Amino acid sequence: MASRRIAIVGGGPSGALCAERLASAGLPVTLFDEHLAWEKPCGGGLTHKALHSYPFLLNGPHPKKVIQRVELISGNGNRAHLCLDHPIVIYSRAVLNGLLLDRAARAGCRIVRSRVSSVDITGKSPSFTAENVIQHADFLILASGARNSFFQATRPLAPADLEITLGYFVPSCADAIQVKFVRGLQGYIWSFPRCDHLSVGICGSLARHTSRELHQHLAQFMREEHISTDGARFYSHVLPSPRAHTLASRCVAGHNWALIGDAAGWVDPITGEGLYYALRSGELLADSLISGRPEVYPRRVRNDFSADLEIAARIARNFYHGRFLGGAVTTRLIQFIERSVTFRTMIVDLFSGAQDYASLKRRLWSQLATTLREALDSVLRPAKSTTPRPNPGDT
Repeated sequence: MASRRIAIVGGGPSGALCAERLASAGLPVTLFDEHLAWEKPCGGGLTHKALHSYPFLLNGPHPKKVIQRVELISGNGNRAHLCLDHPIVIYSRAVLNGLLLDRAARAGCRIVRSRVSSVDITGKSPSFTAENVIQHADFLILASGARNSFFQATRPLAPADLEITLGYFVPSCADAIQVKFVRGLQGYIWSFPRCDHLSVGICGSLARHTSRELHQHLAQFMREEHISTDGARFYSHVLPSPRAHTLASRCVAGHNWALIGDAAGWVDPITGEGLYYALRSGELLADSLISGRPEVYPRRVRNDFSADLEIAARIARNFYHGRFLGGAVTTRLIQFIERSVTFRTMIVDLFSGAQDYASLKRRLWSQLATTLREALDSVLRPAKSTTPRPNPGDT
């Protein structure tokens, strides 16, 4: 592998981290990206599992916002608050992409600001067009996002496997994340505080919702939370939100190519978290290439995280549209968080990445009796405290 030329198309977190790891191992690698460090329309949050795996993202000098409070809001206005044991770190994506690209360049990666317009993997070695010139590599890595059709061996993601996001970068400050669920929406509204602005947005299934519908929900949320659009910058983008069978059947590698990050569709379909899976897939592919065994990459990814994402995808529809104990699942979720310490701890673990989906159902059912008891006690406690106590002088 040391003599093989590797080309990476896409300079986001997955492509940049993969490039850094490959270049650090002495492999000749070139990264092509039309925009390089650009402001992607998303929250930009890194959970504890990402920070634990890549501590430089927490300890480095680059501007970021460290958050330990989350407010969840249901469709009917119920609110619950989480105090996280481990913080979520929020970056501007321009800053995050920039620092990862700088690390790749320092490791020895050649970075070219150029659009790749076509790819051909049918020959003995992959070829692609960049800078209006046909170029060749021995191995080609696609890290260019969810909507691409470069490789004939892998179909583009269908609308049902994508979500549309839109929102604003708002010149305002806050110290807590807000997430609101909306009745009928397969997605959610968010407000993520960054260093000098808020990323306020909404996401929803591309197959089920229109931009106009999302605009209306977001406008109502911003009015209710008194978030002004004065001086704000609008954004819109399409991100992966794959179904279970798509994750299970998607071809992510061939003998001289591979997909990483959003290009492979690796995003949590419930929480929308994608940064950790982008970084981790880039790392796993780099390790496979460094060891001279690129063919093990799909299996390593499945064992590491993609099988768990398949479980999340099977849960997602019931999470957003299902009912439990006579109410919407998302409403009951928020009510239980507010009223049960046991349930709240489980959700905090889910936020941090300490709780996977494979064992979530077992933990949920094993703790259900305790959760219901704590919730009932919380409901009855105010009534108990307002019951007049007998005056000793009256007996």
